[in-house]
Amino acid sequence: MQNVGGKENVKSVTHCITRLRFKLKDESKANTEVLKDMDEIVTVIKSGGQYQVVIGNHVPDVYKDVVAAGGFSSSAPVDPEDENQEKQSLFNRFIDIISNIFSPVLGLLAATGIIKGFNALFVAFGWISNVPVNAQTG
Repeated sequence: MQNVGGKENVKSVTHCITRLRFKLKDESKANTEVLKDMDEIVTVIKSGGQYQVVIGNHVPDVYKDVVAAGGFSSSAPVDPEDENQEKQSLFNRFIDIISNIFSPVLGLLAATGIIKGFNALFVAFGWISNVPVNAQTG
């Protein structure tokens, strides 16, 4: 917590699969190089108004510790008023909408792409035929 400027510098903290995502009041207070040099941290990324600390698959455990150490609520931003006051450009809101639409089906799209790749590979090796079933029976 001290290397992101202390708990008073944190507006909100969330996490995804591998990253702790901080929204900081002042990013210049964060010690990016110190964080990058820590063994447990893969890297630090500043993107989209977020200060992202890449930790790895054990991020939920670290998140619980950060929430406990900072006294934050794990279900809501630390300062919801600051969160709502933050304005996004029209383009960024459009991108957020598109991202939110495709997020639930992203896994399905990836799986169908993999299946299609295997299908093309099997046809190339001659393990399966590329002729439609109706064409063979007619």
